[in-house]
Amino acid sequence: MAVVPEECLDSIERIIANKKRILQRKEDLFSYAYDASFGIHCPDLVLQPISTEEVVSIVRLANQFKIPLYPRGRGTSLSGGPLPVHGGIVLDFSLWNDKLIVDPDDSVAIVSPGVLTADINAKANEFGFMYPPDPSSAHVSTIGGNLAENSGGPRGLKYGVTKDYVIGLEVVTPEGEVIRTGGRTIKNVTGYDLTKLIVGSEGTLGIITEATLKLIPKPAATKTALILFDDLVDSGRAISRVLSSGILPSKMEIMDQASIIAVENYKPLGLPTDVEAILLLELDGHPYSIEDEMEKVKSVCLSVGGREVIIAKSDEEASDLWQARKLVSPAIVRIKPTKISEDATVPRSKIPDMFKRLKQIKEKYNIHLVVFGHAGDGNLHPNIIADQRDKEEMKRVELAVEEIFKASIELGGTLSGEHGIGNMKSPFIEMELGKEGLDMMKRIKRAWDPNNILNPGKVFPEPGQKLVLSNG
Repeated sequence: MAVVPEECLDSIERIIANKKRILQRKEDLFSYAYDASFGIHCPDLVLQPISTEEVVSIVRLANQFKIPLYPRGRGTSLSGGPLPVHGGIVLDFSLWNDKLIVDPDDSVAIVSPGVLTADINAKANEFGFMYPPDPSSAHVSTIGGNLAENSGGPRGLKYGVTKDYVIGLEVVTPEGEVIRTGGRTIKNVTGYDLTKLIVGSEGTLGIITEATLKLIPKPAATKTALILFDDLVDSGRAISRVLSSGILPSKMEIMDQASIIAVENYKPLGLPTDVEAILLLELDGHPYSIEDEMEKVKSVCLSVGGREVIIAKSDEEASDLWQARKLVSPAIVRIKPTKISEDATVPRSKIPDMFKRLKQIKEKYNIHLVVFGHAGDGNLHPNIIADQRDKEEMKRVELAVEEIFKASIELGGTLSGEHGIGNMKSPFIEMELGKEGLDMMKRIKRAWDPNNILNPGKVFPEPGQKLVLSNG
């Protein structure tokens, strides 16, 4: 556990004049000891910077005293991203939300790291634009956290993830230097692409203090369909058939029977509970085009085992259908209090195979496994519902999670489609990257952060580290 010396504290009080942004009380520190994943790691100090100058001074001080720094947004990470696993200082950026500028002429937004992601899209909408990345936590998560984790969301199928919309950054390096990467132009091939290197580096290579984001025109219309399947594997085949038919939906989400039943018990919406799966699909574009495309979607889905295709007749009906997907997470935790949310991702063609593997894992370990997620891009969310107080059950859960990761890699997929690695998945990262690939990443980390002060204990496995859920 790192300790912040008195000499360092004196310097911090000169850097951050407002003492309310220096948190030292035990109850305040404990508020930053957890995120939306597992584990409790208490920091020694929490600081709330609101300027690049403050961040620079703090980083230089941390280097001088070799104190770990942990950047944090709103703590919605599902992989342990901001947890201070080695003690030290948490940098809470949630107060730094003063800049949200939309420039319609350049089709960009310039934002501070603490701005809520949904607020960027809402501001862009005022000018007829949209900011496509839409993680489920968009209304509570900060753009800084989304940039660090390279977050995705339902619209990732058609529009891509966060990195696809970042064209410029202001970054404080781990040694306290300020660099600017990219700029305001859509095309930029000058030198190495440091922007893409920083986005998704999970706060291990630099601290983002400002971002320039690409905006795109908002679609003229949308259309939503609910498709019922008696067989989960058939729903996987339907996903592949729709995408290979020349149609690219903006969203394509799946809910298995366990998800449907949980939602109906939580808030009855009239969903059929006798089906094995439902697909929720959204098309966007010109009204006439999406009308024609929806007819093709209907035909394709019925040809591969779909029981029924229900097309929303209004925006209100569409909103009601999408509400079911949004309610899955709060609904399933009523079954048991502990939710392990994974985001293993496989190639689209392997979605039916992944469904089969998940069925087998569920039966093998006798666990409550619920499957939903962004099925159109292969980004599934196998969620295991358990009770952390039941140690025997949690041991089975740990084995099941490891097998889910192995299944994903064996099918040509990845450990994470949008949640990041953090400290939850780091024991398994070599499984995907190999020893040489992991070593190359370590070399980059050492070059950028020679004192290893920035978010240590994340991404890279530590000696003897393994997945442990049963000890909290």
